[in-house]
Amino acid sequence: MKEILNRLINHESISSEEAKQVLVNISKGKYNQSQIASFLTVYMMRSITIEELQGFRDALLELCIPVPLEEYNTIDLCGTGGDGKDTFNISTLASFVTAGAEVNVTKHGNYGVSSACGSSNVLEFLGVKFSNDIEFLKTCLEKSGICVLHAPLFHPAMKNVAPIRRELGVKTFFNMLGPMVNPAFPKNQMVGVFSLELLRMYSYLYENTDKNYSIIHALDGYDEISLTGAAKVINNKSEQIVNPDNFGLKPLQQKDIYGGNSIESSAKIFVDVLDGKGTEAQNNVVCANASLAISTVNDIPFEDSFSIAKESLLSGKAKQSFKKLVELSQ
Repeated sequence: MKEILNRLINHESISSEEAKQVLVNISKGKYNQSQIASFLTVYMMRSITIEELQGFRDALLELCIPVPLEEYNTIDLCGTGGDGKDTFNISTLASFVTAGAEVNVTKHGNYGVSSACGSSNVLEFLGVKFSNDIEFLKTCLEKSGICVLHAPLFHPAMKNVAPIRRELGVKTFFNMLGPMVNPAFPKNQMVGVFSLELLRMYSYLYENTDKNYSIIHALDGYDEISLTGAAKVINNKSEQIVNPDNFGLKPLQQKDIYGGNSIESSAKIFVDVLDGKGTEAQNNVVCANASLAISTVNDIPFEDSFSIAKESLLSGKAKQSFKKLVELSQ
């Protein structure tokens, strides 16, 4: 590690294979906490290369506990986080709207590190059980259209990193990796990223896979379709700029999609939206993201899938999907 740290501090990069080996060695407990913290910190001071990101991704996929759910043709809706915008749990809510629209979801998530409330925080608070039991996960998919893959249960290799990330409390390159290392290896993926640079890197890495994907970066900084302005979307076939008027909507203000600053307030927004008591802005931003997920799987224009998403939310199908998942967790 000392040699690699010296190279990185001297503004050199490491190869894909070296990056992969570092994470494998971390998982084996070969480095002390100070070395791991230093390694994470270097990447806060300089950009990560595509080769390094690819090596980290490959290590985590190789080390994870895989979940064979290919028969369900699922999608994961996941953002990198780290955009500093403190929105409510938009992609998690959009996951239930997507499931309510009869598109199966394998939701990969974790506790918040750089935000007050990650997807796992709010789901656990509301009674969802985390499990890596394959039969339970299949039952969840069959009965509620969604299962939750809580990252620490599938990435035991990262137990040496988790406490350091928590103590640092800021965005690290692990934020960039989360969406790419879903242990169900879903065929479809909708990913939000926190920068245009990362959008480009993700698109390069994803175009070398067999996934259907949509990668999003809102040009005002959000890692999702925020409806506060234009967003860049790259998928298998094209790149495009998506505006609120693509959904027949007017732009939102940042305060319209603010997320509360605690797990309790985040959970209240979550329940209100599913109960049909969300604001129009909250409903629209959730459905805009769900519509992009639906269109990614079903290959229909997302403008058309927006009405499917709205119907899932407003008819109560999304709520039913969530209620069923909580019932199965008891």
